[in-house]
Formats: sequence, structure tokens, C-alpha cells
Amino acid sequence: MRRTLFLALVMAGVSLAGQHPSAQAAFFSQVEDLPIMPGLEEVVDEGMVFDKPEGRIVEVVAIGAVSRQAIMAFYGSTLPELGWKQESSTDYARSGEVLRFRVDNRGDEFTIRFTIAPH
Repeated sequence: MRRTLFLALVMAGVSLAGQHPSAQAAFFSQVEDLPIMPGLEEVVDEGMVFDKPEGRIVEVVAIGAVSRQAIMAFYGSTLPELGWKQESSTDYARSGEVLRFRVDNRGDEFTIRFTIAPH
């Protein structure tokens, strides 16, 4: 009886942990498979999407108090895992599209701006 109760409590805890928002990766609202690095927050008002016959043009922005080195390391390891092939330190290609990003300093925070366009 105690073992059954223990297992039920453990399973309930595992189920709740899987639903915790911080346990799940956040993605940009306009790009369903581009993660937002922990410590960054999307600036929704600065994003845009255009669909053209040649392909989409997307721009998304995030800001946060993280270092440039952490940003470069996170996206340098994450983007290839998502199928993006690195062409330079800030340029990646996948499926006829090119993803470029720029990291700018705004005081104590850094801003990262991604652009996705046809290749």
C-alpha cells in the first residue's frame, strides 16, 4: 500500500514537472523552431513577417542581461542541432533560407536580431 502511494506521488510529481513553463524551451512567436535563449526575452513589437513567392522574410528580436559569449555559444551549438548549417559565425543556411543574426549591446543588456530570408 505504501509503495503504491509512493509511486502515485512520484508519477504526479513527474507529470507536474513536465508542465512547468521553465522546464520547456521558449521559441520566438514568429519562428516556431527558433529557440529563445534562457535569459533573453522576445521583443514582439520589433518582429515582422513577410511571405513572398520566393519565400518568407522574418525578423525577430530578443533582449536580456546575458553576455555576447553566452549568446554566441548557445546559438552556435543550438542552430546546427535544428538543421542550420553554419556559413560564418552569424550566418546559417537551411532548406533554401539563410538565417543571420546580429548581437548589439544596450547598456547592461544585449539585443539579438535574427533575420531569415530566401537564400
